[in-house]
Amino acid sequence: MDAEKRLLKTLASQLKEKNLFLATAESCTGGLLGHLITNLPGSSDYYLGGQIAYSNQAKQLWLNVPAEILETCGAVSRETVLAMAYGIRAAFAGEVDLKKIVGFSISGIAGPGGGTPAKPIGAVWMAVSTHIHERAYHFQFEGSRDAIKYQSALQALDILSKDIAAI
Repeated sequence: MDAEKRLLKTLASQLKEKNLFLATAESCTGGLLGHLITNLPGSSDYYLGGQIAYSNQAKQLWLNVPAEILETCGAVSRETVLAMAYGIRAAFAGEVDLKKIVGFSISGIAGPGGGTPAKPIGAVWMAVSTHIHERAYHFQFEGSRDAIKYQSALQALDILSKDIAAI
């Protein structure tokens, strides 16, 4: 079984076993993470949905990321992904108990342009927000735009399964 399917099945069983629901906020992956999650039949049992917040305006409007964070830290930062992860949880809180929602966010520079010495192409931040903890992770991926997006999505599945196991 390939890594993608194994990670998806592990994540699905963990969410169902713990009676948790997942919501995602994606920037650089453009919905790829949500696409992979919904490729598994039955994902509607635990996946609430997601928001593609590619622009800073979308991050502010739909995820309530403060303008000050975006201006000071940038879209690709620990502070931004933490705000995004909490923001997507809050967006679904009217439908499901906030304590049962796992929020996940991802923002990065997939290239081929947009990189800087401080934030090179392939720099990606991810965050998990639960009722117990909030964690952020930084990665530096390499390859084409598509490769960076796919590596990011697979890493996201791995992070989610490890974080949910700790709940």
